Amino acid sequence: MSEKEKNEKKEALKTLRKTRSNRIEQVRQMNKDQTGDIRNISEQLQSGGKTVPEIAAAVSIPTSQVMLIVAGLMEYGLVVEGAKDGNYFKYELVPQ
Repeated sequence: MSEKEKNEKKEALKTLRKTRSNRIEQVRQMNKDQTGDIRNISEQLQSGGKTVPEIAAAVSIPTSQVMLIVAGLMEYGLVVEGAKDGNYFKYELVPQ
């Protein structure tokens, strides 16, 4: 690859980053928010098993979003489904 081609690619990337900077920042903020939500949910589960509605009320996140995060944590083996409490299962952290 010639020096001219390298410079053209660098400029193209620079232009692309500039035109997409707003979207890049939005995605960074979404990732930051999700990381915070995961941390808050994990903190709630440190004191023992809780249902999705209990977690949602404690961390002020919609139950649908809490369920998605809990499902992800289960997929990675960080949370397990515990005993049923009425209509809901209690979710617990896996001991590390």
